[in-house]
Amino acid sequence: MDREASKSRGNDEPMHQGIMEAKHSRSGNPASRCVVLSAAVLASIGAAAARAGAADDWTQFRGPHNNCTTTERGWVVRGAAEPVWKRNVGLGYSSVSVAAGRLYTMGYDEQAKQDGVYCLDALTGEIIWEHHYPAEIWARSHRGGTLVTPGVDGKDLFTSNREGRFFRFDAATGRIHWEKNLKAEYGLEYPTWGLAASPLILGDMIVMNVGKVIAFEKGSGEEIWASQKNYGDAYCTPVEFSLKGRSALAVFNQAGLVILDRKTGVELMVQEWTNRPNVNAAAPIILGERIFISSGYNRGCALVDVSGDSASVVWENKEMRNHMALTIHHDGHLYGFDEAVYKCLDLDGNVKWQQRGLGKGAHIMADGKLVLLTDKGELVFVEPSPVEYREIARTKVLDGGMYWTYPVLANGYFYCRNSLGDIVCLDHRSGQ
Repeated sequence: MDREASKSRGNDEPMHQGIMEAKHSRSGNPASRCVVLSAAVLASIGAAAARAGAADDWTQFRGPHNNCTTTERGWVVRGAAEPVWKRNVGLGYSSVSVAAGRLYTMGYDEQAKQDGVYCLDALTGEIIWEHHYPAEIWARSHRGGTLVTPGVDGKDLFTSNREGRFFRFDAATGRIHWEKNLKAEYGLEYPTWGLAASPLILGDMIVMNVGKVIAFEKGSGEEIWASQKNYGDAYCTPVEFSLKGRSALAVFNQAGLVILDRKTGVELMVQEWTNRPNVNAAAPIILGERIFISSGYNRGCALVDVSGDSASVVWENKEMRNHMALTIHHDGHLYGFDEAVYKCLDLDGNVKWQQRGLGKGAHIMADGKLVLLTDKGELVFVEPSPVEYREIARTKVLDGGMYWTYPVLANGYFYCRNSLGDIVCLDHRSGQ
């Protein structure tokens, strides 16, 4: 493959018959390995997906509501015994986005020294198109690889990487509409672990957090606004919310919690929140006119009041130290990974219960259930309760690597990934 090239797979490729695993070639292309199901089974799956419709798609990082929650119904906690498919896409922690029957993700090819953007058939794992370009591995305290999750908006796909390369692709074909080098254009300095915030799609605007927060016009790629300040190391994708009748963005960077006007990028307020390695990676949780923030490295958590002209801390403690995965709010309680201990807190910061043995993983909430991916590659379903930890089901889904990537639910299928780049599709449709 060329040093930087796109490749599409047409309909002339032979259909896999029966359950099989394609051999992983020696070329170093991680996308050459996939487990798929028979044509008859795929036809059944496709019909079910069509009935489910696009309303249950997961179109960008942190899902349809930008907070790792979905109201999708019609799925069960105990899925099919065997995976639908499994594929390796290369090193990294990029999650997946699913829209219109396609899955988009990224991974790093160690041999070719390239980042790859992949469009897969969400129900078969087959590659529809892929694009590769040179990048460094960034193996710093871990094996490295991609960090950012692509976002899809109709016919467009937006991706970026830890070195500031920012693309708008045709989601169907992989053709590049435009590309930007944000580091060069804005004179950025790389954080220790690279730029990790994913593109945030807001109507006709794409917001990028690269230290400076920059809004671009979706179609042309032209800048709409850029924050006056650079708020330092950027690992967290911004969160849109309503503040006193205006649309605002909550940005969690090295400097702390920054509130910007969404339309203009003007700074509204800042709550300082720093730690030794300058890592604020877990997304702020919006609770009306209060915002919950949390950081790892023994920094802890806080509830911040943003109802006035300036931000103020209501309380803070060290009972919730989110290293990467955000905390989830449900019915007046907070659920999250306090480093490697899973906990429930009330909104005053009091611990209601804690559960060890799950490790430093990731989680989402789907139809009122917590769905955890543990550090052992287990998918665990938990009933949220402030009374006690109530596990419903647990299934081993992957082996090897680390599990810092959010699982995704779309149209009755769960998609899980490890840091080695193994992605597995699991059938959890009701009646499967």
